Formats: sequence, structure tokens, C-alpha cells
Amino acid sequence: MLLALLTPLSALAVEWSGTVVGIADGDTLTVLNADQHTVKIRLTEIDAPESKQAFGTQSKQSLSDICFNKTIVVEDKGLDKYKRTLGRINCDGVDANAEQVKRGMAWAYRKYLTDQSIIALEATANAAAIGLWADKNPTPPWVFRHSKKPL
Repeated sequence: MLLALLTPLSALAVEWSGTVVGIADGDTLTVLNADQHTVKIRLTEIDAPESKQAFGTQSKQSLSDICFNKTIVVEDKGLDKYKRTLGRINCDGVDANAEQVKRGMAWAYRKYLTDQSIIALEATANAAAIGLWADKNPTPPWVFRHSKKPL
């Protein structure tokens, strides 16, 4: 039992592959797995703008450009409270989670971050004013979701 508690979560991740058949937004996609079932996947370690938020459409298009209709490898990290699979996604050799941040299409989601290199990608995109960082003061999606302002 103690050994199980000391095992890093990344060691418990399972890898599987499938084809991306849908993009919900800049950090959520749908995959058709080998059993021909669709699985909704929330990309770990990042948080992309919401659909009705500035850069929401661009972030979704970016993830589509990286992954749509491609066979991908999912590092499955379990389910979130919405029953989505949490995962690190590799699309044709591209780490989609990191690439979204590198392109300025998502934030490093520090609350759930385990890969510290994503912070450096965010800082580089921010310094270059790429993507959402073109806005001098972009609103993080976790703030936008809890805002009382009307959409």
C-alpha cells in the first residue's frame, strides 16, 4: 500500500492511440479509439480561452491544425469531474499540450502543472506577444469562467 502511495502519477498513466474526430475548444478534443468508441479528452497542464472569450476561436483552430483527423497517442491520466479523459496528447510527433502554449493559444495551468517546461513556453510566447499575448492584459480562462460579467 505504501509503495502505491509513493508511485508518481505519471507512472500510472496508460498510453493508447486513436484518431481525432472533433475539436471542442483549444484544450478539449474527441478521439475515436481502437474499439470504435469516442472519448472526450481534456488536455492536461494547459487551459485555453473559452469559446466566447478573446482568442477562443483561434485557440480551437490551432488545436484543430495540430491534431484534427490525425492518429494520436494519448498519455491517459484518468478522468476529471466531468468524466473527460485527462491526457497529454502527441499528434504526429507534436506535443499538442505544449504546442498550444508555445503558439500563445493557451496558458500553463499552474494549478495542475507537473511539466515545468510549459511555463518557459508561456513566458516566451508572452514576451513575443504571440497569440493571446498580443492583448496586453489577457483574461485567464479560470478567471473568465468565474466572472459575474454577462457574456
